[in-house]
Amino acid sequence: MASSAQPRRRFAERLWREGAITRPEVAEAFATVPREAFVTEGFHGRDGTWVAPDAEGFLDAVYTNDVLVTKVEDGRATSSSSQPSLMATMIEALGIGPGTRVLEVGAGTGYNAALMSATGARVTTVDVQPDVVERAGAALASVHSTVDLQLGDGYAGWAAGAPYDRVIVTVGVAGASPLWLDQLAPGGFVLAPTRHAGHHPVLRVTRAAGGTVHAAGVCAAGFMSAAGPLSAVYPGAHPLGGDPLPAATVSHPARFDPPLDVFGYHDLWFALGAWDSRTTYAHTPDSAGNGGCALLDELTGGGAAIWPDGAVDGSGPNARAYAERASALVDRWLASGRPAVPAWRAPMTLDGDPASPIWVARDWRLVPGDLQEP
Repeated sequence: MASSAQPRRRFAERLWREGAITRPEVAEAFATVPREAFVTEGFHGRDGTWVAPDAEGFLDAVYTNDVLVTKVEDGRATSSSSQPSLMATMIEALGIGPGTRVLEVGAGTGYNAALMSATGARVTTVDVQPDVVERAGAALASVHSTVDLQLGDGYAGWAAGAPYDRVIVTVGVAGASPLWLDQLAPGGFVLAPTRHAGHHPVLRVTRAAGGTVHAAGVCAAGFMSAAGPLSAVYPGAHPLGGDPLPAATVSHPARFDPPLDVFGYHDLWFALGAWDSRTTYAHTPDSAGNGGCALLDELTGGGAAIWPDGAVDGSGPNARAYAERASALVDRWLASGRPAVPAWRAPMTLDGDPASPIWVARDWRLVPGDLQEP
């Protein structure tokens, strides 16, 4: 295989130009750590086809700003190398540097842990899948990484390495394990992609001296979901969604030209989820399986889909009411100044499985821009 030194450097420069990377040490990590070392058996491309390591264009496929799925079970992705721009955003949000003690929940391929370690952080990563740990261990050894890799249940964290200055979660969860917070050093925080209205925006979770726990929005994200107590459904949670809505019978016209980009659309989606507990992910018969934000009518079927161009499609027995409600929520988002994900804060309460509870966010509120985390 040809050397990846030049593709790595070009890729890091591209992420810098696009604004995904703003810190030189993070750019250097991306330019130094070979991503292909962590997908030596190949991966599934976005279109589902298998990309083998001896395939023509393998390195080009590796150094794209895309997720590389490395394990699929029963048609569901269970391990991957995440989208690099999202990795960079989350690593920068951690604010790590030489000596920072980091616990990563969800080792995946090991690439993210290696990137953090390359900044000088002391990284422990844990994964519950033995085969995933075995492959990640081989990859980390091949690049001479000092990451401490452990086999274990992510819900439990890794007490042997505590305390940690940061905990980063690289799998979609329904809430934060109390054990992660217990293993934090004073002033530390958890960064976790947390289920909200059918997707997994990244939240920063902190515990105050008095024991209260709060969440702050960081950025939009998409992650495969965890299993077990970290995926618990609790009272008041948004519908899980995923099923197709009936054909639309009521439509409200588009209002954004050009349509919202992926970030703006997820900002809108987050706000709708904060204001209406019926918000989730759904797709329609004519969307070719490409779904989006929707208000779900769980009682009678149907609801309303809200698209990136602002159009609303209502369906089911209450199509008109749901379409009007969805359009009113879009109006509210516009009137509020199009708040982005980082503009939101919420207290958290314990819920989920009583034997293995999780901290979940409730009662999201907007905060002034000058009070938002950098």
